[in-house]
Amino acid sequence: MANQVYLSMKFLEFFGSYLLFLRACFRLPDKGKMFRRSLLAEVYKMGNDSFAIVSIISIFIGAVAVIQFGSQLIGSLVPMTILGRIVRDANILEFSPTITALVMAGKIGSNIASEIGTMKVSEQIDALEIMGLNSANYVGLPKILAALFAIPALVTYSMFLSNLGGAISCYFTNMVTVDIYIAGLRESFDGFYVTHALTKAFTSAFLISSISAYHGYQTEGGALEVGAASTKAVVQSCIAIIFFDYILTQLMLYK
Repeated sequence: MANQVYLSMKFLEFFGSYLLFLRACFRLPDKGKMFRRSLLAEVYKMGNDSFAIVSIISIFIGAVAVIQFGSQLIGSLVPMTILGRIVRDANILEFSPTITALVMAGKIGSNIASEIGTMKVSEQIDALEIMGLNSANYVGLPKILAALFAIPALVTYSMFLSNLGGAISCYFTNMVTVDIYIAGLRESFDGFYVTHALTKAFTSAFLISSISAYHGYQTEGGALEVGAASTKAVVQSCIAIIFFDYILTQLMLYK
C-alpha cells in the first residue's frame, strides 16, 4: 500500500512538472525571427534524417503483411481481392501510424532529450535565463511544433509505401497477382480511416516531442544523466504512444 501511494505521488509530481513545462513552452517567442529559423531547421532535420528508415520499415511492413494475411486466405472460399483491402486497412489504421511513431520515439525522442540535456548540463540554458529569455520556450517549442509537421508527414508517406510494399510482395511471391491486390486496395475505401491515422500521428508527435523535451530540460548532472534522460524519454514516449493508440481507437472506431 505504501509503495502504491509513493508511486502515485511520484506520478503526480512528474505530471505537474510536465504541465508547468508545457505552459512555459507555449508562450509567444521572445525572438520571432530566430524562432522561425529554428523551426524550419528542426522540421528539415526531423523529416530528412528519418526519411530512409521510414522508407525501409514501411516497405517491409506491407510486404510481410501480405504474406501473413495471404497465407491464411489461400485455399479458403474468400475472394483473394479481400487481401488488398485487409492489408490496406491494417497499414492505414495501425501499422503506419503506430510503428512509425515508435520508431520516431527512438530516433527523434532520444535526439531531443540528449540535445536539450546537453545544453542543460553545460549551462547553456542557464545562460539563456540570464539573458532574459524564456529558455523552455526557446529550446522546446520549435522541436514540438516541428514534430507536429514532420511526423504526420512521415506517417502519410508510410501509408503509401506500406501498400506499395504489399504490391512488391505480391509480385515476387505470386501469392496473388498485383492486379488482384490493387483491386482489393480500391475496394470499399473509407476516408475516415486516414483521418483516424493522422489523429494518432499528431497525438504521437506531440507526446514524443514534449516528453523528450521535458526530460532533457530537467536533466541535472553530467553525461551519465543525459543518457538516463534519453532512456526515460524513449521509454515513456513509447508507453504514452501505445496508451493513446488504444484510447483513440476506442473513441474513434468503436461504434
